[in-house]
Amino acid sequence: MELSLWPTTSQPWPDLLDAVRHAEATGWHAAYVADHFMGDGAAFGAESAPWLEATAVLAALAGATARIRLGSLVLSATYRHPAVVANWAATVDHASGGRLTLGVGAGWQENEHHQYGLALGPPGQRIRRLDEHLTVVRSLLDRPSTSFAGEWFQLDGALCEPKPLQRPLPVLVGGKGDRMLGLVARHADAWNMWSLPPAMRARSEVLARRCEEIGRDPATLRRTTQARVLVTGDRHRANAFVDALAPRAAVAGPPSAFAEVAAEWAAAGVDEVIVPDWDLGTGAERADRLDALHDAVAGLCP
Repeated sequence: MELSLWPTTSQPWPDLLDAVRHAEATGWHAAYVADHFMGDGAAFGAESAPWLEATAVLAALAGATARIRLGSLVLSATYRHPAVVANWAATVDHASGGRLTLGVGAGWQENEHHQYGLALGPPGQRIRRLDEHLTVVRSLLDRPSTSFAGEWFQLDGALCEPKPLQRPLPVLVGGKGDRMLGLVARHADAWNMWSLPPAMRARSEVLARRCEEIGRDPATLRRTTQARVLVTGDRHRANAFVDALAPRAAVAGPPSAFAEVAAEWAAAGVDEVIVPDWDLGTGAERADRLDALHDAVAGLCP
């Protein structure tokens, strides 16, 4: 199992860069960033907080790092045209020396869509749009040209050059509903959802059935997950943290408590655990906590 970092893009650029460079220097697998323009007033923080734009952050990190993988968690199909996404992804894959994972999702955050006049749509519509989006992106990245006539996207002999260094470039899809897992089975190299181990195990079983229905070996899909993480020796604070975030997955306690949950994730088939830095402090305090978490799960990581 591999351990990756999710630095919040609501922090200043120097702090974000410091976190990613520290993760790279200490053996973390990847760094992921979210695709949002503002907080949601709940799990993703205050709406008025500043947010750095995801694709610019990843392009900048490509030039500021040398080893760590980089990924989007996840770009929204509601406001990222697949032709733009494919060309951007190919470019960043070149700029990073072949280190990009392209994460894409259906979109969900209502306030940013409302403020910018973007159509979000009901869940069924979002899933159909994501299905088309992934079909177009994969075709542009893999084929000499792409023609496509869909409900949402239309392309006529479209080119996307240069192709990415990674062939194929890994595509990650985020989601957990039954219909979303059908898309994951058809399109993705990697799957992501927020989870604690019991939920991951249950949803992974559904994903395996979706793969088998289309003749795909479920073992060919990489499984990734994340939860909010608080490092503390105060049991009452740990319990309050988890309770306050419910039903979103959260882990709190000393590094050994995180290691216990990580071992359960591994037993449930998880290949990669992604740790948000949102509750880990800043500067030297954050670095120390990242090191403690990494050391605690060293026996599970390559």
